[in-house]
Amino acid sequence: MLNPFLSKITLYAAPIDSNYTACRKIKIMVISSSHIYSTSNLDVKNINTPSRIKVKRFKQNGNIQLYQSPYRGSYPSIIRDSLRNAALGRNVLLIQFMKGGVKQGVDNAVKLCGNLTWVRSSHSFDQYNSETIESNENLKKSIHESTIELWNFCKRELQSGDNDQIILDEIFLAIEMKIIDKDDLISTLENRFISGDVILTGTDIPKDFLLMANQITELRS
Repeated sequence: MLNPFLSKITLYAAPIDSNYTACRKIKIMVISSSHIYSTSNLDVKNINTPSRIKVKRFKQNGNIQLYQSPYRGSYPSIIRDSLRNAALGRNVLLIQFMKGGVKQGVDNAVKLCGNLTWVRSSHSFDQYNSETIESNENLKKSIHESTIELWNFCKRELQSGDNDQIILDEIFLAIEMKIIDKDDLISTLENRFISGDVILTGTDIPKDFLLMANQITELRS
């Protein structure tokens, strides 16, 4: 029987950080008397012990939304919504993989409404006609490299946790043209860290993405 001045209780200790979902169970002896109690007793545990356990960080991500259309340039509603979200104080990243003509690139992103970051490739397919691209290997290489640079920037942003919404406009066309690897995009989406939604648009969406999407919207003419 325990000493009347002693009682045994069970505590569940968890870090204050809500990103951690694990806790550790410890049994301690609460000493409510000034009498000396042997610290060699295994039932006595110092609450301030530095012992820790490894816990896994819990990621709370938004949804994956797909917008599919039979023709290009049919997503003005998405751009409009992104501007509204930015005006409401959300951090929005809009990346257009196939649009160009404004001399942007990763280092020259444009800020709109204070919270929307708009990025295009420094060289894109839309800036030139297909015949010019095919006949000029250096131009073709430059377009590919600038698109890959934009994709690498996008991957970092998807895992940074700094954005509330990310829009990947016409990324499926970049996959179709074999500039961006499909499995690389799938892996990046699976390991993303973003509180809000990721929106992807395109005319021809692979089945793999249709299966992993939370929402699919088909825009018809």
